[in-house]
Amino acid sequence: MRILWLKTELLHPVDKGGRIRTYHMLRELRREHEIVYLALDDGSAGSSEVEAASEYCHELVRVPHRLAPRRSARFFAELAANAASRLPYAVQRYRSGALRDEIRRRDERGAHDVLVCDFLAPAVNLPARLAGPAVIFQHNVEAEIWRRHAEVASDPLRRAYFRSQWRRMRAFEGAACRRFDRVVAVSRADRDTLERDYGLDGVSVVETGVDVAYFTPADRRPMRPRHLVFTGSMDWLPNQDAMVWFVGDILPLIRERHPDVTLAIVGRDPTPAVRQLAARVPGVTVTGRVPDIRPWVEEAAIYVVPLRIGGGTRLKIYEAMGLERPVVSTSVGMEGLPVGHGEELRVADGAPAFAEEVVGLLERPEAARALGARAAARVRRDFSWARVATDFSRACEDACARVETRLRPPVEEDVVQCR
Repeated sequence: MRILWLKTELLHPVDKGGRIRTYHMLRELRREHEIVYLALDDGSAGSSEVEAASEYCHELVRVPHRLAPRRSARFFAELAANAASRLPYAVQRYRSGALRDEIRRRDERGAHDVLVCDFLAPAVNLPARLAGPAVIFQHNVEAEIWRRHAEVASDPLRRAYFRSQWRRMRAFEGAACRRFDRVVAVSRADRDTLERDYGLDGVSVVETGVDVAYFTPADRRPMRPRHLVFTGSMDWLPNQDAMVWFVGDILPLIRERHPDVTLAIVGRDPTPAVRQLAARVPGVTVTGRVPDIRPWVEEAAIYVVPLRIGGGTRLKIYEAMGLERPVVSTSVGMEGLPVGHGEELRVADGAPAFAEEVVGLLERPEAARALGARAAARVRRDFSWARVATDFSRACEDACARVETRLRPPVEEDVVQCR
């Protein structure tokens, strides 16, 4: 197949969940299919990142698009202006007439067999009419993330803002998904939500994979018996919330039993609120971007995933499992993964229960090692990227078999005002 892959960014550095999933998927697809990667480019990518695109596509097409830096004056001005829009800000900021025109030109020439919209945001640029089949790759149910933000927000103004964005996202997401010939979800839970909430039929499930050769133990650093680790992009709100909650509510309970427990928060672009955790709480380290997360994970006795907000599936859990680390997660953190409490990880919700699971594994190192070993064996057996890419190819082929030329009105015209 000739695949036109739409994205809002280049993939290097491959340092966050969405990029990791797309990068490994495309590297596998590229072996059998022709990939044209059509992306918005904010100008931040250097020559090495552009050259590295050859790892995941045959042709790279960049459309210039200036994004307001987060927490800049322009960013806050755009947030204020978004109050008058029907679109959620997380989608509106990626509107591009130039990208829409480029998609239209390529579609009219019949330059590809199938168009893949990677994540929800690029869908705002889909032309009104497409001659060929189109697939949307939903890494998350985006509206669910905003709904959960509203649920956990303690400040009334933040809660009101998140509710407003959730309603807009729900309207946009439903309208967008209904325009595609095939919707791909990353878990059965997401599939059920998409079908229930948006009236979709036959959503395909392509589960998350992991690079099993890369994420394997190599004793890069000795394990520290009272050390915990969390990894993730620290500019992502759900990860920020997880760490603020863990350090504020869970870590003190753990330290009542084991005062010497330490924590490393590993990941790109930590916000001031995350950095303040290290400044305020002894034994907490915030690293920022690291070139390789494996040494940081391997030295931890337990890998923690205290997420209260999120959607899709967490690649980080499979990565930790591949490194044979015992994992303690909330239900939200392991949502959508076909793994079970007591088999491949431990699951607990609420600060006291989560702390108790961590303490239990710290006090029973043999049980912790056995849990990590079972998890690693399951990951290596069932979750390679080659298998995942084969499933995705089948979803694209199904869309090609079913397609009929039809009108696809621009999605913003199909979104009703939510109250």
